[in-house]
Amino acid sequence: MDKLASMAMFIRVVESGSFSAAAEAAGVSATMAGKHVRTIEQRIGARLLHRTTRRQQLTEVGRLYYERCKQVLLDVELAETSAHELQATPGGLLRMTAPLTFGSRRLVPALTEYQQQHPEVSINLVLDNRIHDMVDEGYELAIRIGPVDNDALVARPLQPYRMLLAASPAYLAQHGTPQQPSELSQHICLELSNWRHPDRWRLLGPEGLIDVPVRGRLAINNGEALRVAAIQHAGILMQPEALIAEDIAAGRLVHILPAWAPPASPMHLLYPPDRRPTAKLRSVIDFLLGRFGATDVAD
Repeated sequence: MDKLASMAMFIRVVESGSFSAAAEAAGVSATMAGKHVRTIEQRIGARLLHRTTRRQQLTEVGRLYYERCKQVLLDVELAETSAHELQATPGGLLRMTAPLTFGSRRLVPALTEYQQQHPEVSINLVLDNRIHDMVDEGYELAIRIGPVDNDALVARPLQPYRMLLAASPAYLAQHGTPQQPSELSQHICLELSNWRHPDRWRLLGPEGLIDVPVRGRLAINNGEALRVAAIQHAGILMQPEALIAEDIAAGRLVHILPAWAPPASPMHLLYPPDRRPTAKLRSVIDFLLGRFGATDVAD
């Protein structure tokens, strides 16, 4: 028999004073009520009640078991209530991972806005470019750039991850603004040293996909550092729109060759499937899809 059901029946028997009264309150027969109590006694190997024709009295074991049963059932009720509230109202801790540049530039401002709307949700965000095992590492959400080849995860498409070419107004005033991709070979180009081919930029434009040889005097393994170098007039850079969009809007950098850019990479919001996701998870997913979903126009 179900342990919790038997415990609940035992409490009814004690508090109502008889098996018949407890059975009537529970909507079962007195025989069934007695069976619940006998099942407990057989399981623990001790009598819970002294029964006579006129009255029943708790044994020493019965008194202890009664108090513990009440606490257990209260804990169960609290757990179920908490679970229901978690399903109904966003709250609790969300663990998430995302790429460094997109995460720091675009995701963090969005999540702070989300938390203003849902102050009961705490977020633990890990930013790096490593592909995490979401299930083993306990992440509920992830944003990934590139193709998704994991059928065990739900993948919701986000706006493609775009790269742009840009340089500072002072650099362009001194060296001229390239009008065709082939002219990049005559310019100083800032190289990301951990690219597979830092001396060759692959661009997609009106004439299709082309490879342009580039040269430079500064190679760095960090896009943020290259951004700083470009703002300081060191050359032309090719970096994610998420990293340099604000500089372009502010006039610190100028978007060049707008018809040409590296092929955009797909980006997805990933999460393990769950037939009954929490309100917290549902609300974050809906918010992020509303902000970065593939149907929206990238800013």
